[in-house]
Amino acid sequence: MSTLEKLRIDKWLWAARFYKTRSLAATEVGKGRIDVNGQPCTKPAREVKVGDRLTIRQERMNRVVEIKALSAVRGPAPVAQLLYEETPESIQAREAEKERRRLANEPADTILHGRPTKRDRRYLDDLKRRY
Repeated sequence: MSTLEKLRIDKWLWAARFYKTRSLAATEVGKGRIDVNGQPCTKPAREVKVGDRLTIRQERMNRVVEIKALSAVRGPAPVAQLLYEETPESIQAREAEKERRRLANEPADTILHGRPTKRDRRYLDDLKRRY
């Protein structure tokens, strides 16, 4: 971690290990999936500073984090976790979503016998032709 004043948002997201590559971070910012202090951010060159609050939409979850430090280099995960602090509400919402997904039905469970056999397919085709 260095004593930077401001840093590009795509570089910070990459250094904080929210995204695997900087280009992926820039793409996500360009798609409008990042908010800075409640304002949508669509340019990867947007500068962030310590104290900014980011809302990061990843998969089906929103993470709200506050920037605690800036770093232009990607380090190990324990060091990257020192760059931000997730809000308690965000942690609670993330845990609730994780639990909801754990308890949800597996989509594959609804398929009883897998793919239809050739005989089953012919039977289904025959039914479709009749009706």
